[in-house]
Parts: sequence; structure tokens; C-alpha cells
Amino acid sequence: MNLPIAPAQSAALAAPKRSDLEIKDAQLIFESIWRELETECGRERLRFPKEIILLGGAPGSGKGTNTAFISQVRGLTCQPIVMSSLLNSPEAKALKDAGSMVGDRDVVGLVLRELLRTEYQDGVILDGFPRTHVQVECLKMLVDKMHALRREYYNTPLSIHFRQPTIHIMVLFVDEKESVARQLKRGRETRAILEESTRTGDGPIPEDRPTDHDESLARRRYRVFKEQTWDALQSLKEIYHYHFINAQGPIQEVEENILHELEYQSTLELDSRTVDRLRGIPVASQIIIHARQELVKRLDSYELEHGALFAKVVALVEEKILPIVLRHAISGIAHINAEDKVLNTPLALAMLIDVFSERGYHAGVDLHRIEVPDRVNLATGKVTCRTKKVYRIVIRFQGSEIRRG
Repeated sequence: MNLPIAPAQSAALAAPKRSDLEIKDAQLIFESIWRELETECGRERLRFPKEIILLGGAPGSGKGTNTAFISQVRGLTCQPIVMSSLLNSPEAKALKDAGSMVGDRDVVGLVLRELLRTEYQDGVILDGFPRTHVQVECLKMLVDKMHALRREYYNTPLSIHFRQPTIHIMVLFVDEKESVARQLKRGRETRAILEESTRTGDGPIPEDRPTDHDESLARRRYRVFKEQTWDALQSLKEIYHYHFINAQGPIQEVEENILHELEYQSTLELDSRTVDRLRGIPVASQIIIHARQELVKRLDSYELEHGALFAKVVALVEEKILPIVLRHAISGIAHINAEDKVLNTPLALAMLIDVFSERGYHAGVDLHRIEVPDRVNLATGKVTCRTKKVYRIVIRFQGSEIRRG
């Protein structure tokens, strides 16, 4: 859903009242913007993203470099909202052209309207917001409103549009020395690209920041981050999901840090009703904690309590199944059909699977019942069938890597 700025709103942006410029009270700012949104869109159209990742970081920490990877990890297909680009939008430029500064009220208004776009419904990365304490307080009030809307539409057909919001604070961090070094390196690379573009008259025109060419300006930019944005994001640490990413190392190491931080946690992201519905099904990490000990216990019980049947199952594996598996040592997967009656009990099938598991294979068994004609009554023409049980066994393991040249 694209939300064009109404003429009256454009005029208000282009020529803000002096009183608006002087307002520093976050609640007054937010409530004013919220009333505007309700008037423009209607309350039931105030549909904000299910997931918002607030991405912050020191200069040179790699926000631009890592945004695509973060989107991939979270399954986000939309482009991120980058505050520096948003503040170059026609609406923000109208403010600047009128001689006004883009203050907290204008920033919050731009962000909230952008978040209402349909493409961000499932989730979005918001790069560079919040940066001030007023913006932090406005963010908190937005999330409170999102929860209130969820409660309001909870048992209505619109509930799918007002899901439980998930808010992530993600901070990519490098120290001052690394930040300055990366900024200056970026400056050298930018200059080289610009020189090449000038020489050939073709090629990309990257943004050339003065701070990327002056060490004192680069240090100042880092310190502004620590004094303003860092403090603003830290104040949200105890409220929302907070991810501190060490971005000092090479990109592969940083990506591993991001993966570790963004591991899926269903109880934090799913609606509480959905969590309750799934509560009886254990997650995989729980059932594998003692899997090895339980396997050992079962195998010993087979030998000690069901020795005769266990011996038959092991003999079947050694004599009939394993020779077929060995012929598939390259591919690492063997499909075997067995009709041996020793497998006719659930306990024997469990033994078969556990034997292969203990030896490092992954085994699965499906039972197929096939109706086979047995005899025909010549007088009536009735065909009597017998049921043949076929056990389809699949054995998977690490196959052989063959070098091909």
C-alpha cells in the first residue's frame, strides 16, 4: 500500500509551525502524528510490520555490507528502509528547501508513514532509527499502539493484519580505531572509483563523504555515534530483543555472529495462541539432548530382555541388508525392499532402526501392504487375495567423495 502525502500534509511539511519545531516532548509529537495517520488512513488500515529490525552501528561497521545477509537470514524480501535515503525524499527535501531542519517530529512522521507500506507487512530492516531519545520514546509508543491494535482486532477477521509485533535492536559494533581505518579506506576506494568514472565518462557515482577523507572528522563522527545513537539504542536493551554484533573481524566471521544472534525462537515470535497450540510438541534440540544415552539404553535392553529377536534382526542386517548397502557406498543412499517375517513386529522395526543409528547410519522404514491374488473360485469368479507385507527400508550415510578429472 503506497501512502501518498496529502496536499495539506505536504504543505504542513514544507512550512512547519514554529511551535512544532520547538516541541521536544515525545508524547506530544507522537500523539500528533498518530492522529494524523488515523485521519488519513483510518484506524483499521494502520497495519505495521510484524517484524521490525532496528539496525544501528558505528561508522564503518558494515551496515550496508551486512543488510542483505540479515534480510536473507530473516527471510525478508523487501528492501530496507534507510534513514539517510528517506531524509532525501521529496517530503524531507521540501522541509530543507523551506529553510527548516528535519527534526524529530518530521523524522518520526516519515518513518511511520513508510512503515505502513504493504511490502513491509511481514517485516523490514530499519537502518538508522532511532537516533535520539525523543525518537526512542516515539518508538516505544508505536509498539504500544501496535499491541493495542492487536488486542482490538484479536477476534475479528482483521486479526491477521495485527499480529504480535517482534522488535529487534541490532547493533554492529567496531571500536574507534577500526571505525576510522574503515572510513578512510572507504574514502580512498570512493576517490578511485570517481576518478575512473571521470576518465571514462561511465560507471557508478558513489556517495563521497567528507568524513571519509579526514581522520579528525572520521573520529568526530564515531564519537557522535557513541554519544547519541549508541545511548539511544542501549536504552532499548531491556525492552526488546537486543543483538550486539561484534563486527571487528572479516565478513565471514561477522556473518556467523549474525546467524548466532538471530537463531529462531518461536516463543518470542509466534502469537501466544499459536505457542499454546504447539506446546505439546518438543523442539528438536530438546529430544536430542539425551538421544545417545537413550539409544544405548534401548540397545542393551534388546540384548538383555529380547535377545532371541534381537539376534534375528542383527542377522538379517548382516546377511541381507548390509550387502546391498555396501554396493551403494559411493552414493550414500540405499533403498531396500524386504519381506522377512522377522520384521512383522513393531519391536523388530525399532531394533532395525536403532542398530543402524548406533553404527552411524540414518534408517527409515515404511510398510506397504500389497494385495496378491491367491485363488479364484471358478464357480463364482470371486478372487481371493492374500496380503503381502513389503518393508521399504531407506539407509542414508555419508557417501564416498570421488575425485573426477
